[in-house]
Amino acid sequence: MRSDELLNLTIVLIAAFCAPILHHGIRRTHVPAVVVEIVVGIVIGPDVLGWVMADDTVRVVSTIGLSVLLYLAGNEIEVRALRGSVGRSALIGFVASLVLALATGVAFDAAGVVHQPLFIAVVLTATSLGIVAPVLRDAGATSGSVGQFVLAGAAIGDGAAIILLSLFFSKDSSTTSTRVVLLAAFAVFVAAFAFVGSRHTTRMPLGNILTKLQDTNAQIRVRGTMVIVLAFAVLANRLGLEAILGSFVAGVVINALDGRAAETHPLLKVKLDSIAFGFLVPVFFVTSGITFDLSALLDDPSRLGPVPLFVLALLVVRGLPALLFRATLGWRGSIAAGLLLATSLPFIVAATQIGVAAGMITPAIAAAMVAAGLVSALVFPIVGAALLPAAPNVRTADAAPVES
Repeated sequence: MRSDELLNLTIVLIAAFCAPILHHGIRRTHVPAVVVEIVVGIVIGPDVLGWVMADDTVRVVSTIGLSVLLYLAGNEIEVRALRGSVGRSALIGFVASLVLALATGVAFDAAGVVHQPLFIAVVLTATSLGIVAPVLRDAGATSGSVGQFVLAGAAIGDGAAIILLSLFFSKDSSTTSTRVVLLAAFAVFVAAFAFVGSRHTTRMPLGNILTKLQDTNAQIRVRGTMVIVLAFAVLANRLGLEAILGSFVAGVVINALDGRAAETHPLLKVKLDSIAFGFLVPVFFVTSGITFDLSALLDDPSRLGPVPLFVLALLVVRGLPALLFRATLGWRGSIAAGLLLATSLPFIVAATQIGVAAGMITPAIAAAMVAAGLVSALVFPIVGAALLPAAPNVRTADAAPVES
């Protein structure tokens, strides 16, 4: 590592250290922490102060941070909670969102805003589970009908968006049919991994070895988790899919297999959160701010025009279908659910980076979409939280499902 690369990484880490202190100072505004990290990155980046550049070293650490973030997002998904009426309601809402997203993409194409309707549709279908889950927890609404609907909808939206992005827009394979075959191969590998893991990870001798070494200097479970995260990401990438799909799926699979985590290794989540949110994930968000092409928006004021259009599109695509369930959630609850489901930022950041690299969208459109994501993360959770009906705060997987 050259000295200038080390300096750049150090500046990014200093920014990541300062961001939560700034966030603490404005905590009463309910601005999500990730927004502060991205804005700090924009400020220290080349378009404002010019203190730091996203060189190869910074980008590598940022990519690992994104992989870990997607793993943790997948690990938060309780597959059992998606069964029954709550899962069906969320799935119906997502299908409605997908139809609206496709219509919105076609409308944007016809209007000449961006000529990649399917790509725009995929980007619009995601919800930031990592942002809305803390909002629900703080409001004490995770166990209520609104909270369960939002969590299930966010989980389905995140997972489906990542799969669709890999299926249609992976840059390393030429045709959709090829990607379908590769996705099927990846699914077979995941199923085989889950089958083997369900039979051997908790049995002797491996299970005993892991238990003995998990809280020693070896920190064997932390090491194993990082191996799995990156191995799944590399495998997905080698198969011509997006690496983020591998990381996300790894989180879902490990959560499904690790049913006795609270008994056998209760400290693992704390350790992973420390590594992820203490180092890797903030680097990803600060770097996203550094690479945010602010000049692409500000050099030509007309380029700011798509920003409110994308904000409105998020609200229509993800928020409007929640009104289908107003009989169960109530008008107030369905509006709150719609606003929270329309909150999207990390996936937009990741997807636009892929879109620019593949030549599907311009840096100006990417900047406009990320700006719309920032607006959604700033405004929608605050208004949605104000409308949420409070409920006893228990685990989502154990709470009563939404009746549809």
